[in-house]
Amino acid sequence: MIFAEKRDPRLVTIRRGGTLTDDDHHLLALWAADCAEHVLVFFEQVCPDDPRPRQAIELARAWTRGEATMAESRQGAFAANAAARDLVGAAREAAHAAGQAAAVPHVGEHELGAAAYGIRAARAGAGKEASQEAGRAECQWQRDQLPDAIRELVLEDQVRRNAKCWNVFEPIEGMDRESGRSKFRTE
Repeated sequence: MIFAEKRDPRLVTIRRGGTLTDDDHHLLALWAADCAEHVLVFFEQVCPDDPRPRQAIELARAWTRGEATMAESRQGAFAANAAARDLVGAAREAAHAAGQAAAVPHVGEHELGAAAYGIRAARAGAGKEASQEAGRAECQWQRDQLPDAIRELVLEDQVRRNAKCWNVFEPIEGMDRESGRSKFRTE
């Protein structure tokens, strides 16, 4: 659903033939966890006794510290997605954001899923009239959280896979819409 036909090797770990370092993979997971946690309130308002999405986010963070395995985090992703199954609206989108965040240790490209579902949660939580502005604000908040080390990678990924992610990411000045590459890049 959110993956491009051709994978970007910068989002594939070195162990799997790509160029994504462990440090940057950890930063992607932490950023995705932040994106998911920022909208988790929409889920917790509807299901205050269901800890699965919050636990999934915590598993992603624990993985970055070496306190959880990739497989444990991935199981957390399945659990968060199961929590979303019978829900609608912002609560469902927020649970899916948590599931995507917990899947980042398994596949780095899930980072964009956490962000996209987060934007969808913000839109759904704001209601019809304020939906677009809430989405823009959430997208900007997410971008403001990006660590410098992965900023260009994630922004280019947003441009490249925006259509796969329901076109939730706001346009970025200076980025080519087709390639997702910075127009200012000299390589």
